[in-house]
Amino acid sequence: MPKNITLEICLESVDSVIAADRGGAQRVELCANLLEGGTTPSAGTIRAARENAKIAINVMIRPRGGDFLYTDTEFESMQHDIRIAKELGADGIVLGLLRADGTVDVERTRQLVEQARPLPVTFHRAIDVSRDLLEALEDVISAGVTRVLTSGGEPSVVDGAAVVAKMIGAAKGRIAVMPGSGINPENVLSILESTDASEVHIALEEEVPSGMQFRKAEIPMGGVDGREYIRFVTPETAVRNVVEILNR
Repeated sequence: MPKNITLEICLESVDSVIAADRGGAQRVELCANLLEGGTTPSAGTIRAARENAKIAINVMIRPRGGDFLYTDTEFESMQHDIRIAKELGADGIVLGLLRADGTVDVERTRQLVEQARPLPVTFHRAIDVSRDLLEALEDVISAGVTRVLTSGGEPSVVDGAAVVAKMIGAAKGRIAVMPGSGINPENVLSILESTDASEVHIALEEEVPSGMQFRKAEIPMGGVDGREYIRFVTPETAVRNVVEILNR
């Protein structure tokens, strides 16, 4: 790959981890509940993923959906989840904490970074809803984080690429800045070229219908209509396609 690009796949199932591994990606961000932007996967999911794939697995540590202002009990649960993820063979930790004023919660972030050691920590797209991205970048660096995932403060990095490039310049090699959100096989090269990034974060999940023949579609189990009879998986072919694009 040009510039030794690291391809990270965002996903939420063991089968998808296996597909990303076989497809040639270098790393995955393993989450649950991507409809909420990703939350902490179960211990069983982490363990099964580790036992069935050799790819680097970064585990999302996020106790709930919504904002990134956490209560004391939520912060406690994040500490427990980091410990469990390490015990189960995670290769990295993904997290993000903000204060009510929109700044990075540096003190708590530093505590979690210390707890995660020797595993590297990625500060996720909580940075994109901070009050000032360059200020937040410096705060994240001061907390000892290894990498930050960002769309440049926009819904899609397609619109935030210039800001990501500015963040990479400001980082001066002190931290990896990885573009993510809105990246697909058609635009991945242009995003890498416009940002000068050496890592890229992409979701390749496709909707797959349930194998259930008997259905009661009129009975919902959650807040999203029709969710009971579809699931989302990352196909190996989709991962391999992006790897081939990056290799050209």
